[in-house]
Amino acid sequence: MSLPPETSADSIPTILVVDDEEAMTKLLALDLRTLGYRAKVASSSADALALIERDPPDVVLTDLRMPGLSGTELCRAIVQLRPQLPVIVMTGFGSMETAIDAIRAGAYDFMTKPFAIEKLEVALDRALEHAALRSELHHLRRSGRELPGLDALLGASPAMERVFALIERIATTTASVLLTGESGTGKELAARALHRLSRRSAGPYVTLNCAAIPEQLFESELFGHVKGAFSGADKDRVGLLRRAHGGTLFLDEVGELPAVLQPKLLRVLQEGTVRPVGSDREEAIDVRMIVATNRDLGEEVNAGHFRADLFYRVAVITIGLPPLRERGDDIVLLAEHFMAELCDASGRPTPELSDGAIRALQAYPWPGNVRELHNWIEYAVAMVDGPTLLPEHLPGGPAGEPLPGLPTSPATSPAEDPDPETDLEDSLESLEVVERRHVLRVLAAVGGNKSRTARILGIDRKTLLARLHRYAESDPKGD
Repeated sequence: MSLPPETSADSIPTILVVDDEEAMTKLLALDLRTLGYRAKVASSSADALALIERDPPDVVLTDLRMPGLSGTELCRAIVQLRPQLPVIVMTGFGSMETAIDAIRAGAYDFMTKPFAIEKLEVALDRALEHAALRSELHHLRRSGRELPGLDALLGASPAMERVFALIERIATTTASVLLTGESGTGKELAARALHRLSRRSAGPYVTLNCAAIPEQLFESELFGHVKGAFSGADKDRVGLLRRAHGGTLFLDEVGELPAVLQPKLLRVLQEGTVRPVGSDREEAIDVRMIVATNRDLGEEVNAGHFRADLFYRVAVITIGLPPLRERGDDIVLLAEHFMAELCDASGRPTPELSDGAIRALQAYPWPGNVRELHNWIEYAVAMVDGPTLLPEHLPGGPAGEPLPGLPTSPATSPAEDPDPETDLEDSLESLEVVERRHVLRVLAAVGGNKSRTARILGIDRKTLLARLHRYAESDPKGD
């Protein structure tokens, strides 16, 4: 690293070397000064932590195998003490398991001894760039400004703050990421945020839902094929792995990946090359892998449905997206955001949530999470016809179940109760009548847009048209 003439001594980065071998620390300190860095040394993790607390360096370079606290344990301690501080670990035992343990503990990079001084210089420059970027991201969040990349992920709950912090921490690394969580928790939004905050943000972002591709087409879709590779292959096809070169490939529902393709994907991740179906040529690719699943991949490995070695490759870092029911006031924050968004799109004033509607939203368990909440609010916006969104504007639970915490019918005095022997049938309506009124009310609320009506009702357009035709036949005058 060469410093420009105007660089002051105070701006020279400080590297802390941690190793119990005195000869190694002296040699590395000499190399670092040769490269233009300021060097400090510590012979144990305890000494290193004391130095970090007293006068934090810009990067920590630590051995893994030391008496007392190991390098991995030191990483964990640094994450708690100085989460913005990048750590590069060194080891003579360059196994994948060791690298994964170090990265999971919070290390930014991993180097196997012995290494050339040029390789060390590149690693340190990258770590310093990473630290500068994380500092800027942290400043943006602290200043209350919208953070590019994370703006689509809304939330202020402690559970989501932990997700935001982890995304910020790992976005600029090259580590593969596993996103876990129930359906509808925002795994795809998290994947996009990781891409937008990475150094690959100018590159392609390619997605594939592993559950949506027939098994016989999967290999061609992922790896591509050459002309004549199989019947119907009348031209070359570039697979998604090559399309994602220089960027990010997001595999959703990765637990559905066919067993026959798992070793082939593992080889791509290990070698950085891909071979299209029917080709005898390997093509180099540079792709960051982000995968997501609502399954427990660990259990899938134990059951023999997912390869353990592929699991360790794609799950270097795991981010768990919390279910909506564990996010507290985020439910109201999201509901208000969706209301404003939907009303802006239709040119309508945004109503306020009533206290009753808020209680109903907070009491419901949200099995469909954020996706279900969005559908509820879309329905409610179509139903509301005043300045306030009330509980009766909400669709209720699945199959029309009453909302938790709300009375199933208005309270009445005993004198007002209908006589069960004479008035019950007259006081109730048939399911057909209730359905007809509800469908026509939704249709009117969206200005006669049948596609949107079908989406709000949760049926396809063909089913909606059939029902409207039935209503017209039963009431030709339109009454």
